[in-house]
Amino acid sequence: MNHRYLLALFFLAASQLANAQFAKIIDKDGYVNVRKQATANSAIVSKIAADEIVYAFPDQKLDDWVSIDYINSQNKSVTGYVHNTRIKFIESYKHIPNISFDESRATFRSNDVTVEMRSDKFDYEKNKSYFSSTKYEGYTVVDKFKGQKLWGTDGGIPSSHYISIEAKIKGRTVLVPEKEIENLFNVNNEFAACYYDDLNDILYITSVNSDGAGGYAVLFTIEKGKYKARVVTMPF
Repeated sequence: MNHRYLLALFFLAASQLANAQFAKIIDKDGYVNVRKQATANSAIVSKIAADEIVYAFPDQKLDDWVSIDYINSQNKSVTGYVHNTRIKFIESYKHIPNISFDESRATFRSNDVTVEMRSDKFDYEKNKSYFSSTKYEGYTVVDKFKGQKLWGTDGGIPSSHYISIEAKIKGRTVLVPEKEIENLFNVNNEFAACYYDDLNDILYITSVNSDGAGGYAVLFTIEKGKYKARVVTMPF
């Protein structure tokens, strides 16, 4: 299959899961129970602290429950269900309009917030020494870049990468650290978005990127004028 066909298949799948999105855990008790099944009587498989970010899959068939994926502090994946009163979807915050985008840039702007995401073609020959692989039984997988997990490819050479992500929030300028973007490849600026929690002064920058097979969703959080963290996950 060629690259364009794979890319079309990926975004077709993404459109079919259009409601899947990042969400924040909100609970006055400081944590939420993750249930094995979508019922209050189901076994608790994990607990997630308030303000943590999960990837949620809303489903009208589940009534008051939402399926979630979460990577815990031990880097282990947690899947299960949380009650919909215990999460807040990132998309529910104030949307920062996308005023322009192309293959190399996406710009978002409102009265108080401006975000510029810059990307460029990836020079593999210049950077190939930074890639490393893991050997499994009978095969080897190239899976790391500068020691970090490789995102956005499924064995192919990356075609693009981030150059910088800069936010200006109420007069403050914040750069997403280079280490937080250097292993994110095959950028699709068309699928980037920004949301601002004005009450708590938190900016969320999201994107879904792919080479057609190695898809991922990423969320960057900037809180009170300082970069806080990122979350990267497989969107399916």
